[in-house]
Amino acid sequence: MKDMPIEPLPVKRAHQLQLRAEEERWLIESLWTSEAVGVLGGQPKCCKTFLALDIAVSVASGAPCLGQFSVRSPGPVLMFPAEDALEDVRCRLEGICAAAGKRLEDIPIHVITVPRLYLDQDRQRRQLAATVESLHPRLLILDPFIRLHSVDENHACEIAPILSFLRDLQRRFHMAVLLIHHTRKAARKDRPGQALRGSSDLHGWGDSNLYLHRSDNHIQLSVEHRAAASHNGLSLQLHENGSAAALRLCDETPPPPSSERQSPHQRILHALSQASDPLPMSELRSLCSMRTSTLCSLLRDLTQQNRVRRSEHGLYSLPKASSTSVSLSLPL
Repeated sequence: MKDMPIEPLPVKRAHQLQLRAEEERWLIESLWTSEAVGVLGGQPKCCKTFLALDIAVSVASGAPCLGQFSVRSPGPVLMFPAEDALEDVRCRLEGICAAAGKRLEDIPIHVITVPRLYLDQDRQRRQLAATVESLHPRLLILDPFIRLHSVDENHACEIAPILSFLRDLQRRFHMAVLLIHHTRKAARKDRPGQALRGSSDLHGWGDSNLYLHRSDNHIQLSVEHRAAASHNGLSLQLHENGSAAALRLCDETPPPPSSERQSPHQRILHALSQASDPLPMSELRSLCSMRTSTLCSLLRDLTQQNRVRRSEHGLYSLPKASSTSVSLSLPL
């Protein structure tokens, strides 16, 4: 029997690859990109679950997350709370809904109620995939990762199949996936993602990652994206009003710049002000989410105005005199 001919892989010219419209770029403005997989990480008792539930209410209802960050395309949320009693999950969600001026019964949050779900077992993977296919959620939340498998988190070869399965779900059903995970207690790393427990594959897997750190009564949120500007040092507080409890940004914490509040020129200046080194056009295009032709035109304007400097190697930076004093509030 002759070998069957091998079909080549499908390819496209680079300029034919589909671009996502700017209004479709974010699931939650500045916090989570559309259809992103990623990790919400932090040590125990730092309100990871509260933040995940706030995200669930926002995506399902369209209410601003943390009272600040807009959701452009709300839709159903599917979640599996592996550690919390279902009664507690409902009570927390009702409190967050009350704080947002919503009713839990009016928003499509679906909770998986089985006592355990192991994503290293083929049957339970297929059950989760069937559930996702039936509900078509905008977001899947799994809390926490340690309760979702029986493998060794420190071995990439054991973790990789689980992460690949979740990535496959994301691509097949065009949804976002948020995985709650713990950081090491004694970790002291320059980047929060490097403090996640287990294999470094968990950090590298995420398109959008959120990290919480608690010191006394202060909670700090860091935001990390694969293809957008990151933000550090956002201060959160848990506000309680009777039975309603929800995380909110502290009054003294400025929210990260929103593309809705910034002009295209300001987005370029902000990206350059956050960079430690001059940036090539390709990286600027990714950070600012602009077409190449648009970015070229804007950079030409800013360079002529001496607000941006272009090196002989084609790298862009702010003039030294203004690199620490860029104002994002002045109209351009």
